Parts: sequence; structure tokens; C-alpha cells
Amino acid sequence: MDLLLTVLDLAGTFVFAISGATAAVQQRLDVFGVAVLAFATGTVGGITRDVLIGATPPLAIAEPNYALMTLAAAVVVFFGHRFVDRIQSPVAIFDAAGLSMFAVTGTIRALDYGISPIMAAVMGMVTGIGGGMMRDVLIARMPAVLQPVELYATAALAGSSLTVIGATLDWPFVPTVLCAAGLCFFLRFMALRRGWRLPAPRIGE
Repeated sequence: MDLLLTVLDLAGTFVFAISGATAAVQQRLDVFGVAVLAFATGTVGGITRDVLIGATPPLAIAEPNYALMTLAAAVVVFFGHRFVDRIQSPVAIFDAAGLSMFAVTGTIRALDYGISPIMAAVMGMVTGIGGGMMRDVLIARMPAVLQPVELYATAALAGSSLTVIGATLDWPFVPTVLCAAGLCFFLRFMALRRGWRLPAPRIGE
């Protein structure tokens, strides 16, 4: 259980950092800017969650592996961005992968700290969306979570809610975690590829 969560958390940090570093390269930032954006994207969501639930110092600061993951992602993208760019919408795809992993691990960490199930689901969502929001703010782009009818925070909340339901009903841990992460990724991916979105008011009609 602990090993799986650690792997998912570090993997989520890495792929989120990849999305941040890729966005930095697309903005033609220098190597320092790429490293900063990778670190911010990979860790801000978890740091925000830990501060809110009272888990201090935050895991991403106390454990050097998280910073090393973001540094590795920055190096990979800085020197191999031509290969990353071959993926259609690389920032969005890596962001969706990080979102799904962090929604699950953030929820479980909140539950472990005695947070109520509803707020644990919210903390999972915060963990998932925090890094992407910081990335977009730093490159002066409207965060995806604030864009009209985006399935972004909703996808994270769906994954974190399924995690809470599984924990509350004592479902098998590994299948629950994988299904919750898969649900989040599926919703976000379909929003990107098929235009799935939430209803919005029809102003002026």
C-alpha cells in the first residue's frame, strides 16, 4: 500500500513536472526557468494540500526525491523537447496523467491525517489542480480550472471521490486506486479529445 502510493506520488510529480518543463520550453525560457516551472508544477499541489491539512513540513520539501524528480523532468525536456513535442498536446496529456495520480494520492494522504471524507476528496482535487494552476499563472495563461466548462477540477474530484468511496466501504485498495486514477484520466482525456464539457448558461439566446 505505502509503496504503491509512493510510486504514484513520485510518478505524478515527474509527469506534472514534464508538463511544466514543456510549457517553459514552449515559452522559450532558459534552463533555470525550465527547472523552476518544472518544480512548481510538480510540487505546488502537494505543498498546498499538506499546509491545509497540517502536514508540515510538506512532503515535497521534506523529501528530496520530489525535487530530484522535478529536476530529472526538467533535464529530460530541456535536452529532449523535440521528442516530447511529437506527442499531440504534450502539456495537456502529461497534465492529465499527473492530475489522475495526484487526485488519488492527495485524497489518501488527507484521509490518513484524519480529514473528513468530503474534505479529503476536496484535498485530492486541490492536490491535482494546484501544480497546473501555478504553471499557467507563471506563464501568464488562464488556468485550465478557470476556463469555461473545462473538465479539469471535475475530473480530479471524480477520481478523489471514488477513492473516498472505496476507502469508506473498505474496497480492495489497489483496484480502487487504479480505477479512481483511471476515471480521472479518462474524463480529462475525453474532454481534450472529444470536447466533453460541463453545461454552461446560454447567454444572449
